[in-house]
Amino acid sequence: MKQQKLHWLKLDNAAKIYPAAKRRGWINFFRLSVTLSEKVDPAVLQNALDAIHKRFPSICARLCHGLFWYYLEEMPQAPIVREEGPCPLITENKKALGKSAIRVIYYDNRIAVEYFHSITDGTGGMVFLKSLVAEYIHQRYGAIIPYSREILDPRDPVRKEELEDCFQKHEGRVGRSRNDSRTYKLRGTKKGGKFLDLTCGELDSGELLHIAHDYEVSVTEFLCAVMLKSLITHQNEHISNIDRQRPVKVLIPVNLRRLYGEETLRNFSQYITPGIDPRLGEYTLRELAKAVHHHMGEELTPQKMSARIKVNTDAEKSIFARIPPLFIKNLVMRAVYDSVGETTSCLNISNLGIVRLPEEMAKYVDRFDFIIGPPASTPNNCSVVTYKGKVYINFIRNIKESELERIFFTNLVKLGLHVKIQSNQSEVYI
Repeated sequence: MKQQKLHWLKLDNAAKIYPAAKRRGWINFFRLSVTLSEKVDPAVLQNALDAIHKRFPSICARLCHGLFWYYLEEMPQAPIVREEGPCPLITENKKALGKSAIRVIYYDNRIAVEYFHSITDGTGGMVFLKSLVAEYIHQRYGAIIPYSREILDPRDPVRKEELEDCFQKHEGRVGRSRNDSRTYKLRGTKKGGKFLDLTCGELDSGELLHIAHDYEVSVTEFLCAVMLKSLITHQNEHISNIDRQRPVKVLIPVNLRRLYGEETLRNFSQYITPGIDPRLGEYTLRELAKAVHHHMGEELTPQKMSARIKVNTDAEKSIFARIPPLFIKNLVMRAVYDSVGETTSCLNISNLGIVRLPEEMAKYVDRFDFIIGPPASTPNNCSVVTYKGKVYINFIRNIKESELERIFFTNLVKLGLHVKIQSNQSEVYI
């Protein structure tokens, strides 16, 4: 029988940096997970994955490379679901990406998908997870789940809009300089091994929204302001001489689909880095919230985002980016990632917003979580998602010290918010 021809795709503009930046002990993965009301049946989960994987050729893919570029190739079969290891986002051998760039994992009531960042971003990943869980619930309970743009019918053909590299489509006429001041660098005692510490703060979404509105900002802007305040405190505790301190900034990924009306399942996000320089003087939380709000308002426009895209697409089209063989490109792109990508902010706050499900599906689903792995050269990251009136703020780190999480959640409690703290070590309340 003639073998079916596999789809292959060039990496999108944002995806090209991640294979070059990977190294021993670090690969850029993120995780989305759902907690169900009953224990996961691994056999049904595998059947559900088998049923939908052809519907997502850009996500159920493996990372391949030629002489000059990496590319994605559709997997002929779905990956094998696996049981959870000792912690999320365990680093594997780089060769594993050549077999599958996603990992589908189960533990007790939880289904998790871990994505290599070259295949998609948080929005695309959420569409895949919702579609997988919908098929799982359908197969296990016989529930009829209504399909939508966020829960795809596995029987439908793949639409060209889902596979589009939208960066090329929305590049501006002129670019913006990527030069930015270097920021305060979080440091700590490396844990050794592959174990990552995860701390989750669970809040009531109504309480959080109320206090954010009191500060006249969005929830994302408010959390960013609290993070800046926490980073200032952290830096003061480690660098008492104000003249030796550096600016503190937070990187906030922005979903460009909303800005441009696109439906791609591939990477389509940019970033904004609000921050302040503590050497200029002290800031109240309200002043920080105001600064973040105005920075976001100024930067989050189609014109500014298109100019950011233009810088990256111009670099991709450069003869110096096209002609050299892949191993030379890798050296250059890793140097760029290390010198630019991880020096202009202290950490990420990535907020996927509110997850909504149809009632036919929601009654089986108790919780969502979103976790971004720590960067290559900095120890912390933070990600946020909201579901059924609860906000889940996940901190991950590869160092022993939990100072930043302690300061951040203490600041929220001081504002009158009730925070339940959970971790993969213990569970406490503050």
